[in-house]
Amino acid sequence: MHRSAARRRPSLQAHPTRPTRLTRPARPAVGRSRLVAGCIAVAAVLGLSACGTASGALQPSSGTSTTPADAAPGTASPPQQRSPQPTGTAATTNAPVPGSDAATGSGAAAPPTTAEPRTPTAPATPTSSAPPVTPAAPVTPAAPPAAPPAHTGTATKVIGSTASGGRTVALTFDDGPGPATGQILDLLAQYHVKATFCEIGQNAAANPALVKRVLAEGHRLCDHSVHHPQPFAKLPHDKAVYEITAAHDMIVKAGGPGTEVSWFRAPGGGFDADNEHVAAGLGMSSLGWSVDPRDWSRPGVPAIVSTVQGQLKPGGVILMHDGGGDRSQTVAALKQLLPWLVAQGYTFDLPAA
Repeated sequence: MHRSAARRRPSLQAHPTRPTRLTRPARPAVGRSRLVAGCIAVAAVLGLSACGTASGALQPSSGTSTTPADAAPGTASPPQQRSPQPTGTAATTNAPVPGSDAATGSGAAAPPTTAEPRTPTAPATPTSSAPPVTPAAPVTPAAPPAAPPAHTGTATKVIGSTASGGRTVALTFDDGPGPATGQILDLLAQYHVKATFCEIGQNAAANPALVKRVLAEGHRLCDHSVHHPQPFAKLPHDKAVYEITAAHDMIVKAGGPGTEVSWFRAPGGGFDADNEHVAAGLGMSSLGWSVDPRDWSRPGVPAIVSTVQGQLKPGGVILMHDGGGDRSQTVAALKQLLPWLVAQGYTFDLPAA
């Protein structure tokens, strides 16, 4: 009986799909003590915490067991079971991930996990389906048109007489428009005189209403440079081109559409072949004079009047000023000269063109 019971001790059988269980056949009461001792030995090998009671079932412990280092080779270990997650704060705390509920303090805490080291990733490079743009080559601005070539020599076509000749006179006024221009226009209107106004470009730009009045009352316009530089004939070619061309454009703009500038008068009479040629390219004749009372220097009203009376010849061109300073002497002298000219039988004309 004892030998038979020893041969029929329970054994562990591994099943490929089910947890290994201990089965025990019915035993006589005589071998119960020995059976319990053998059960305890088997439990020690298998890492179980206790042996079955009267039913003969063995229960695993509540913790996670490991196979002892001295377990017999080839002995199967029972399946490990995780105990339910306890409520409350987890024993292991992981740093919150930015953007998670833990980071903001809301939501349930995630069960503790073993964090794996993260490998930093390079920021993603934005991609575009558009083809790459090739920078445009820098644009080199076109060079301004070259100025006409300089002409050397002296002026040969400077006008110093009236258009019709005979007992005629042409009145010309330089350096305006200015404060005296309106007074002179009033005097000319009393005697039905048409005169020529040689205007500074910057003055014309600053007084467009006066330029328009000059034209509206039947008078003519002349280019007298932008800044009145002297000696004008000594200017470099490009400077002379600017002074003549820019003044022409300023006067035309001030006068409005259809404005004509028929003459160019060099400041101080500084004509040469070069500036004469530039003016001709703009359709302007070079305008000089034959009578110069030097009214710009304010020599006094009697001096102005006597100089005009002494120098004037039929067909002469008188030079006076309506701008460039105080022209009260010019206005006063003109009040005497206009009736005198009429009394001498002069008629008023424009310069030759």
